[in-house]
Amino acid sequence: MIRTASALTLALLASPALAVECERLAWQGTDFTICEVDPAQEPLRLFLADESGATYGSFGAIEDDLGPLSFAMNAGMYHRDHSPVGHYVEDGEEVMRVIPNAGPGNFGMLPNGIFCIRNDSARVYETGLYLDEAPDCRHATQSGPMLVIDGALHPRFIEGSDSRHIRNGVGTSDDGSRVVFAISDGVVNFHDFATLFRDRLDLPQALYFDGKVSRLHAPGVGRSDVGWAMGPVVGVLDEAGHGG
Repeated sequence: MIRTASALTLALLASPALAVECERLAWQGTDFTICEVDPAQEPLRLFLADESGATYGSFGAIEDDLGPLSFAMNAGMYHRDHSPVGHYVEDGEEVMRVIPNAGPGNFGMLPNGIFCIRNDSARVYETGLYLDEAPDCRHATQSGPMLVIDGALHPRFIEGSDSRHIRNGVGTSDDGSRVVFAISDGVVNFHDFATLFRDRLDLPQALYFDGKVSRLHAPGVGRSDVGWAMGPVVGVLDEAGHGG
């Protein structure tokens, strides 16, 4: 595969001093906002509930409790009580076990996957591989379907599908040094969203987060989405707010 390089992608790769970079780009007729986080420089982590057990539900609630965020995004599907549908680990504590079997909806469209955050790297694992390798994740969230698995698109994606929604997800390099989050600014189908990660961003692993409550907090580009209460959130507390 020949990588389709863009000025944006080159700028992201050429700016190591900036540990969180958010920019807009166009792909297959849809605009996207992407944020690349350097996990070796920034304490990327998950957020679900405060010390009392109350679900945060919004970017503002996280900031009120822990301080300002330099980046955040919803990060996995959840039940009506906002508890995670699948595997969830926060600060090394398992809140929800791995769900390995097929099931209804996008989450159960196997293969699905797990986004694993370690001390200085982060990687998307297909769920079966995650169970086999049992990586030591400081934070982890399960979602589905996988968008890209070892450079291949999910086998059930259909080119030209008319199932189009606003969608968000994350892609990583195999060594976990590159982590890129993306959200569509308009509606997009699974196939085109997956090719964004594989063909435009050159990432061999990518995981879908959601399409109904997709939201992004990126103050660097003047954006902080609001809406229905969220479950798991992935983000980075800025220097003044680093807390875990």
